[in-house]
Amino acid sequence: MRENTDTASRPLTVADALALPVLAAGQPQVVTGVAHLDRPVRWVHMTELTDPASFLKGGELVLTTGMPLPEEPAGVRRYVDELADVGAAALVIELVRRYHRPPHALVDACRARGLPLVTLAADVNFLEVTQVVHALLLGNQADAMRRTQRIHEAFTALTLRGAGPEDVVRAAAEMSGRTVVLENLVHQALICEPSGSTVEEALTGWEQRSRAVPSGDRTEVCGPESWLVAPVEYQGERWGRATMLPAPARTGPSDFGPEDVTVLERTAMALTIARLIHATPWERTAHRNALRDLAEQRHRSPEDAHARFAALGMPTEGDGFLAVLVDTRAEDDGAEPESRLSQELRTAGITALVGALAPGRFGILLALRASQPWRPAVERLSRTALAVDPGAVVSVGSEVAELSDAARSFREAGRVAEAALPGRPLPDGRSFHELSDIGLRPLLYALREDVRVQEYAERQLGRLVDHDTRHGTDLLTTLRHYLDAAGNKTTAARRGNLSRETVYQRLRTIERLLDCDLESGEQRTELHVALAALDVLRMR
Repeated sequence: MRENTDTASRPLTVADALALPVLAAGQPQVVTGVAHLDRPVRWVHMTELTDPASFLKGGELVLTTGMPLPEEPAGVRRYVDELADVGAAALVIELVRRYHRPPHALVDACRARGLPLVTLAADVNFLEVTQVVHALLLGNQADAMRRTQRIHEAFTALTLRGAGPEDVVRAAAEMSGRTVVLENLVHQALICEPSGSTVEEALTGWEQRSRAVPSGDRTEVCGPESWLVAPVEYQGERWGRATMLPAPARTGPSDFGPEDVTVLERTAMALTIARLIHATPWERTAHRNALRDLAEQRHRSPEDAHARFAALGMPTEGDGFLAVLVDTRAEDDGAEPESRLSQELRTAGITALVGALAPGRFGILLALRASQPWRPAVERLSRTALAVDPGAVVSVGSEVAELSDAARSFREAGRVAEAALPGRPLPDGRSFHELSDIGLRPLLYALREDVRVQEYAERQLGRLVDHDTRHGTDLLTTLRHYLDAAGNKTTAARRGNLSRETVYQRLRTIERLLDCDLESGEQRTELHVALAALDVLRMR
């Protein structure tokens, strides 16, 4: 919605007025106040009075032929002081009739008060100047009103459709062309919508920078970086604030216009309403979104990820990181498991972010410290998850040194979760699964839906299973005992409570049905894998 930097999208300035053809024809020369040519012009006033200030309200471009200027220096100083005190934008004097060069007293007085003094070397029709400038001003005001109306309509539409905070902040950034950030009372940046900059540029050192910006009761520009801030309330109390950052190439209060103020004020109002509509705490939503973007590698750069997590209060430099997945049978939004896991981590003094990555799956990113081994922490998490849901599965990836590598840890934890065999006891009395648990059976269990695994098991053992079904035999069990005994027929006979002769006879039948040689180590391995695959395919 933001337009280009022409006079239709910002106040008309003294410099803009001097560039108009009607004034440029007079060959304007700025004698004093060059640094103040960005002053806004609110009106044009032609005067031949000795005390024009009594008719001014501030912001006027004062046009004069110089005829009424006092002769004595004191009178000139008083004339300029009155214009400066009332806030005139600039004084334009025509050097055609009374003067051919500006009086020294006038130059000195204007320079002393910082009032722009502009001379015109050629005759100019002041009435035409007034008409042109006033037409522009009135046109700009009408345009500004239309743009303000569009802003109000856009935010009203967002509110009526129940937009969430991300939608509101994104709309504010698009309308203003500025980076907009939503933070809570402890200066954690929950949502950042960059515009004209990156997340890294916007959020690096966020908490320290934000604490240097005072919080007021209204929308205003403040702080060392000249941020435009607006308070955001919830149930009558301040909850946080919306912040609009200045364009990277410009700073200072003049960087923001009335439309920016309108956008941020409507943003704060829409966020207040959204906070009432959406019950999920926004901190939780921010953690979820950050973890999802990290796990799915959606950040534009590692630096953006560092800045975003640091702005949420997560250490990004330390001894490493660890991804943990908790899969539950939660059918709602998972508020209870997520809350319980977060509380357990806080109680244990463990720095981490917790968030739902998918229905029934919660992701946890632990910030590791050398003085705090991760296994006890994960064990506590696992016990908490099992207390909420006895069927929960907790899976762990590997430790990584850099935050940018955390996506790999999440992928590994996901593979561990896929391979977690239901009801299978874990070594060392652990209640969580890790990479070392992925053996043959867990690997095949993770791949159980792959058609190639199913075809392999059927190709290797299908004829044997069909034979047992038709004839009521149990050759498959005999084969299992034989393979588990590593080809030792005596051990296989003992495990099956059979005589050795019976085992020999059954093995010959198996070889005939499967057209294989059970003395071959390679073929025994193939059958062993097929039998393990069949077992996991039959699991409920």
